[in-house]
Amino acid sequence: MKVLHLISGGDTGGAKTHVHSLLAGLTPRIQVKMVCFTEGPFVEEARALGIDTQVFPGRNFFANLKQLTQMVRDEGFDLIHSHGSRGNMMAAFLAKKTGLPTVSTVHSDYRLDYLGRPLSRLTYGTINTLALRKLDYRIGVSDAMVDLLIERKFDPEKLFAIYNGLDFTPRTPAMRREEYLRSVGLEADADCVIAGIAARLDPVKDIATLIRGFAKAHQAAPKLRLLIAGDGQEMANLKQLAADLGVANEVCFAGWVHDTDSFYNALDINTLTSISETFPYALTEGARAGLPTVSSKVGGVSYLIDHGSNGFLFPPGDADALAGHLVTLAQDAGLRKAMGQRLYEKAKREFSIEATIQRQLEIYEAILRYERKGRDRVVICGAYGRGNAGDDAILLAILTELRSIDPDLSFQVFSRSPMDTRRTYRVNAFYTFNGFQAIRYFRKAKFFINGGGSLMQDVTSNRSLWFYLWTLAAAKKHHCPVIMYGCGIGPIQKDGNRRRAAKVMNKYVDSITLRDPDSRKELEVLGVTKPAIALSADTTVSLPAASPEVIDGILNSRGIPADGKYIGFILRPWPGFEARVQDLAAAADYVYETYGLTPVFFPIEPRLDIAAAQRVAQKMTAPHHLLTEAFTAAQTIGILSRMQVVVSMRLHGLIFSASQGVPLVGIVYDQKVSSFLSYIGQDLYEGLDQLTQERLKDLIDQAVSRGKDPRFLADSVEKLRRMDEVNRKVLVEYVSNGKTTQP
Repeated sequence: MKVLHLISGGDTGGAKTHVHSLLAGLTPRIQVKMVCFTEGPFVEEARALGIDTQVFPGRNFFANLKQLTQMVRDEGFDLIHSHGSRGNMMAAFLAKKTGLPTVSTVHSDYRLDYLGRPLSRLTYGTINTLALRKLDYRIGVSDAMVDLLIERKFDPEKLFAIYNGLDFTPRTPAMRREEYLRSVGLEADADCVIAGIAARLDPVKDIATLIRGFAKAHQAAPKLRLLIAGDGQEMANLKQLAADLGVANEVCFAGWVHDTDSFYNALDINTLTSISETFPYALTEGARAGLPTVSSKVGGVSYLIDHGSNGFLFPPGDADALAGHLVTLAQDAGLRKAMGQRLYEKAKREFSIEATIQRQLEIYEAILRYERKGRDRVVICGAYGRGNAGDDAILLAILTELRSIDPDLSFQVFSRSPMDTRRTYRVNAFYTFNGFQAIRYFRKAKFFINGGGSLMQDVTSNRSLWFYLWTLAAAKKHHCPVIMYGCGIGPIQKDGNRRRAAKVMNKYVDSITLRDPDSRKELEVLGVTKPAIALSADTTVSLPAASPEVIDGILNSRGIPADGKYIGFILRPWPGFEARVQDLAAAADYVYETYGLTPVFFPIEPRLDIAAAQRVAQKMTAPHHLLTEAFTAAQTIGILSRMQVVVSMRLHGLIFSASQGVPLVGIVYDQKVSSFLSYIGQDLYEGLDQLTQERLKDLIDQAVSRGKDPRFLADSVEKLRRMDEVNRKVLVEYVSNGKTTQP
């Protein structure tokens, strides 16, 4: 593999560090050449690192283009990789001349790169914006940057994420803490707590919020001090702000710092207050020093900082929230140490320079595969993009399974919120009811998946059933193999709908995998015999939980002690629910009084479930917790894994919990709930219409007792995993043998 890198050569800061460290690490593994357009420190440092670097000086763009074109042809490069406006513009022209694939690393928000410099923004900023659209692929420095590019309508399947990696080899500071603080002029006793930041004094870094937050925190924690490393246009204003707030003596402006090891060794708390970032080195440098971090929630920060576990996050510009976190850390040395150690371990594991280099190689290999082989497309349809964690988890499970079989597959997904689906799952998506687009994609697809859930039913509406039946027929009519995957069937109540459903499935569906035996019986009654039918499991049972430290952070940050004992309640509004509110509240109180389990109310579809939970919580006397936000599938599964028992109306609340071996109680509003629980042998359930507090208490008693039998729960989990293998086998067959359309 031979890769040409194009960059202006005047770069500083994180972009310079990223390019130098990356190319120095790639050089021993592949052939890398860097072309710059100006001499200077950037080029000198690159050559000192052993990077093959050539400079094409001068302002004659087309002369440089001609020389570069000849060099590319003579030296046989496979790929062009550009950075920044000048490199991107040259890459766009060079690609047209040579036909080579191009990729650009987007180091920062290109719309903010020239903040405060209107002329540069108009020229270089415009050039960069146009050039980025012309290139084949883009690499965002952090997943958050990839999200931003997706929002700006870049193709999600031609985007990659990478992180600024750091060398975690142990380092010895040149100066002791006390010596260093004296050298920069900060007066601090041995028992002072030093918060610090290393950043340009630029508006985008919002150091003013840091000073305001520090001033508030200093009132509650007078031993706090603030050390600011950096220089820039805001220096005078920031010094005046510190004086105006009465903390001039407690805030030290150290200027540019070259001895970063001694700087971070002198700190107790690392901070970041930017209003926009990708993934700054200041985070991993602080992590390498074992420092807990308080950061604005921007860019890729939240991929490293698990709020409440290894640091704290706050909304950009929120000085009050920042102050609260600084006080918390300033007053608890044990917490600082524990958070700092957890951050160090995560950063070393996931954000080292070795991980970055390996990721870059994987990106290059993927691009060259795509260019050589093309990508087979799969179309997926389901109840996606409506804010229901269970339905969206089905999509995640399908994508995860398919990508594990063939990582080069391309996807088009039906979604009510296409942009959310693109951003969350890194796939292309279109509006669910855009039939013209659906047909266009069916014509080019390898196969079509009708993806999980209870799509074949007419309880919610006739139109829903008719629409999903139309997708099956339309796909097959356009020569696209059709799979109904990990699905539930019924209830289909109306005779006309039953006849229509049977006819469509018999005529247009190739394979069906079912998540429960009752669905198989329903197909038999309907007379569906033509497709290949197999009993499997709900697709989401294969999804993993988020890491324990992430779940600890979520719980602790919401006032729920991570080491507590809990019972989870997942409720939803449904006809008859209001009459059971008092019974549910009484049962929740009973569990707390009898077993010491604190009720935690948890939403699967927040727009509906929160109101139902609030109705019950209002009737309770026992302490409880109410979660009111949407979580990722991994986070949802992880939170439910901490419950001793889960009582749920939502099917996916039960499935997520069952996959983690949690004892279950189902409140049945639909036959799919009882079917699933009977299928896995956790047959503790009662219909919503018949539910009483005495019956619910009895079911919970039995579930608590089951929790004492780990073998019983392990058998339930094993059965789910085993049945899910049926789903995978079907996908393997279609990935291997389905229609191939893309060259």
